[in-house]
Amino acid sequence: MKLTTKITLGVACASLALAADWSASADVLHDLKPCVTYRARLDGDVLAIEAALQPGWHTFAIDNERRAAEKLAGKASLGIDQPTQIKVGGGLELVGPWFQLPPKDFSKPEMRWYSWGFEQHALFAAKVRRSGTGPAQVELRGQACTDKTCKNIDVSLSVPLAGPEKASGVDMKTLVQVR
Repeated sequence: MKLTTKITLGVACASLALAADWSASADVLHDLKPCVTYRARLDGDVLAIEAALQPGWHTFAIDNERRAAEKLAGKASLGIDQPTQIKVGGGLELVGPWFQLPPKDFSKPEMRWYSWGFEQHALFAAKVRRSGTGPAQVELRGQACTDKTCKNIDVSLSVPLAGPEKASGVDMKTLVQVR
């Protein structure tokens, strides 16, 4: 076997091993095409949830409503985009606050429309404790939008709890605590 073949085979095997750490993905469809895809994994004592957004689509921060209320300071708004909501069960318990990538500001202050979220990629993470044999269930609700349309998000992920409780590889320094 050639060296280049061995290297290619080694990289492919390593990629499969890394992919196996993640749950099966869940797609949110619009016109039979994915607009956002979610997956989750247990990484030591951290539950990580990743969203991959298709070009032109964005989704919203967990604390979107709170951020908007702070900016509005009691004034009326045309509306507030639905925040990402995450519920965890089936063998996992949250033991710390949620963290997320720093959200992008989508606000239009001249319209009193305040919103924060993510394009291309989102990552949410929280410290958890295993309280059963699983698999854990992660329920995600929210909204994904383009400049013309919005799609409600209501997906479930099944996260295996089997396997070693290795140290977390999630870089929490890149995330901000949800308000």
